[in-house]
Amino acid sequence: MSPYPLHTILFLDIETVSQYATFPEVPEDWASLWRRKAENMVRDKPAPTPEELYERAAIYAEFGKIICISCGVLSGPPADRKLLLKSFAGDDEKELLLNFYDLLHRWGSESQKYLCAHNGKDFDFPYLCRRMIIHGMKLPSVLNLSGKKPWEVPHIDTMELWKFGEYKSFISLNLLAHTLGIPTPKDDIDGSQVGEVYWSQRDLPRIVTYCQKDVATVAQVYLRLHGETLIRPENITIKP
Repeated sequence: MSPYPLHTILFLDIETVSQYATFPEVPEDWASLWRRKAENMVRDKPAPTPEELYERAAIYAEFGKIICISCGVLSGPPADRKLLLKSFAGDDEKELLLNFYDLLHRWGSESQKYLCAHNGKDFDFPYLCRRMIIHGMKLPSVLNLSGKKPWEVPHIDTMELWKFGEYKSFISLNLLAHTLGIPTPKDDIDGSQVGEVYWSQRDLPRIVTYCQKDVATVAQVYLRLHGETLIRPENITIKP
């Protein structure tokens, strides 16, 4: 059984891309900083060039940006459990972050609320915080960890739950879902293709769909890990 009321958990996932489509487009001051970053990223011989490594810029908040935030909340009794999904996406990162901030403010204003993501503590949550700070935004309380004791942090990570105290293990959401008998969400693209779909194909709706499927899978994995009833596919809906 979940240690938290299910309706108090916001399941989420973000999709990120590099700030520029290709390395030659990067302004020289940032290109110089990326070259220094790239020097410390690999130890292979011969080492890939900074240009070849630029596709990895998306995972670093200093060199990347968020293009989609999808989230979901659960409601209803176990026999008829529902998941409502909502996404914020676009080329204007600050606008989508402000819209997400507004949702968090309205949703988390009454009582203790929690955020849940897969590898969220190492990626999604800090990435969101860093990009908000870069845009001069105030951090919402559910993301602001300043002054909080470890047991007061309202963040849940399905990867961490699966580790059961082991620190060296990494497991993808796709593998964990498959292991637990949950239908895999990876029926179209995967994370490594998001940059190509965004910059070359300009197909943001396809990325949004991919992100929403990940959120649904995170929710299903969380429920499965706690012995809760899973959500029937027909009970997963998207809010415009």
